[in-house]
Amino acid sequence: MSTRETSTADDPVIDSFDQLIAPMALGEKPEAAWRIGTEHEKLVFRTADHRAPTYDEPGGIRDLLLGLQEFGWSPVEEGGKVIAMRGADGTVSLEPAGQLELSGAPLENLHQTCAETGRHLAQVKAVGERLGLGFLGLGMWPDKRRDELPVMPKGRYEIMRHHMPRVGSLGLDMMLRTCTIQVNLDYSSEADMVRKFRVGLALQPLATALFANSPFTEGQPNGFLSFRSHIWSDTDPQRTGMLPFVFEDGFGYQRWADYILDVPMYFVFRDGRYIDAAGLSFRDFLDGRLAVLPGERPRQSDWWDHLSTAFPEVRLKSFLEMRGADGGPWSRICALPAFWVGLLYDQQALDAAWDLVKDWSMEERETLRSSVPRHALDARVPDGRSLGEFAREVMAIARAGLTARNRLNASGDNETGFLETLDEIVASGRPPAQVLLDRYAGEWQGDIAQVYRDAF
Repeated sequence: MSTRETSTADDPVIDSFDQLIAPMALGEKPEAAWRIGTEHEKLVFRTADHRAPTYDEPGGIRDLLLGLQEFGWSPVEEGGKVIAMRGADGTVSLEPAGQLELSGAPLENLHQTCAETGRHLAQVKAVGERLGLGFLGLGMWPDKRRDELPVMPKGRYEIMRHHMPRVGSLGLDMMLRTCTIQVNLDYSSEADMVRKFRVGLALQPLATALFANSPFTEGQPNGFLSFRSHIWSDTDPQRTGMLPFVFEDGFGYQRWADYILDVPMYFVFRDGRYIDAAGLSFRDFLDGRLAVLPGERPRQSDWWDHLSTAFPEVRLKSFLEMRGADGGPWSRICALPAFWVGLLYDQQALDAAWDLVKDWSMEERETLRSSVPRHALDARVPDGRSLGEFAREVMAIARAGLTARNRLNASGDNETGFLETLDEIVASGRPPAQVLLDRYAGEWQGDIAQVYRDAF
């Protein structure tokens, strides 16, 4: 989630629908200006006892953040607490239970993206070693109960934590126990956004299957390969899902704004604090009828905040966010943007990917989405093939897209090498979660603590 520092009282008040679609329209960029923004979260643990550290304890999450100052990062505070660090590589911030996230800078190519990831991991590991902290690249805590996890001092998270049980049974698990990798991508026009959104949404279950990496809950196999993905099915139906309207005629910025208006609010940020507006209507806010701020109408920054509180499989702000993947180690952090850039940043690849999915019905898309958390690459696509078989075709398109981009590093290599981790998964038919389950049943002899030996 985004990090706010101060209220902006000089924001324009929203008095027209054009202001609601402005963030999306302003995201349009010529192809030469398209960038890649990669976000990745990791679990933080005490190396001595595998405990999740609290914010305030000596050598805890606050000290981890502040330790990054030696690498040129600057603190961001909320209510006198350091909640993030800003630097040349983007923002390092806290998820609700202390999961550490890098929201990377917008970069031109995948070579830069993977170098950024490497710098970040090297920095947090250096600080972590001094503090006795380690990092896990998984989609979910493999052994922690909710009540064993700390809560970070961020106002929006406190509001969400109280609201989540009202709208779903797994929302607190989403907040406290999960980690993801995301990639943020650009578009040139409304029509380009629509095509990319549709391809991204239809193929999001494949990304979930390839990156499935959350097979354990509280020390035991949970029956899923991506329990993180399953969690989203019972978090909050009004702000999650596969969004059938995206595939309907006439979809565009206006229809997206209408959808976001109907997503219930979480909060309003005023004077450095978050005001609880959970469950209230942004439409009422537009009319000056928001119960917690009677007579006041929203500012542009309020709309930007609200855009960040919908959690579908693909999300539109001033760029498109691909949201389906579990957290993982360095190689898979680099592989996710490679997968999506290959499919969406070359026109021939984008057209070929759309041809694969354009005839799927909404029921077929939903069926695939619901089967992937348990079955991953063994789920079936509408033509009856396994998702693993289908993946070979998609991977070939992604590889062709990256080849056509021809973004080279200093050694003359293009970006296709970043797909090798996914090629291995497709060739074996075994997503990361299955590898973990095999090790749990074999060499680990049912001891989930062994997972910590494979930390970053």
